[in-house]
Amino acid sequence: MSEPARIGILTISDRASRGDYEDRGGPAIREYLDEVLRSEWTAVARVVPDERPAIEAALVEATDVEKCDLVVTTGGTGPAARDVTPEATEAVADKLMPGFGELMRTVSLRAVPTAILSRQIAVIRGRSLIVNLPGQPKAIGECLDAVFPAIPYCIDLLGGAYLETNEDRIVAFRPKKK
Repeated sequence: MSEPARIGILTISDRASRGDYEDRGGPAIREYLDEVLRSEWTAVARVVPDERPAIEAALVEATDVEKCDLVVTTGGTGPAARDVTPEATEAVADKLMPGFGELMRTVSLRAVPTAILSRQIAVIRGRSLIVNLPGQPKAIGECLDAVFPAIPYCIDLLGGAYLETNEDRIVAFRPKKK
């Protein structure tokens, strides 16, 4: 039996990192993953301020030290001056995965016209996929519903843990074997 997947859940929020505000994004990601994943997984959760060096360090720790197959971030993807998650994510990237951000914005635009302001991206670092999500729990679910069918196969291609989904909720795409 293979090792459980390691999934990083990184909340980027000044207020939550200081304890002034309850982190709702990280728990929303954890609940989503509990609902859609059938395979075992281990969460590596962190809360960091909206500061580029702190975000970059947390992403490097999650990928290089904690060996997370997937790292999902929440927060810091808007246009405000302190929203620097995409810049920090791109700074640690080996490869950009632009389709993730394009699809998440497309889906979000169906719900709210301000989704055009969202700057979430996805990248590969080493053998890890990093996906930026917005900070609102409802938007987190909508965005993950859009991109999650491709995530298990992406992780397969990177040599990561095999993620099985609850097919009543999300069907992971994998090419048919010949």
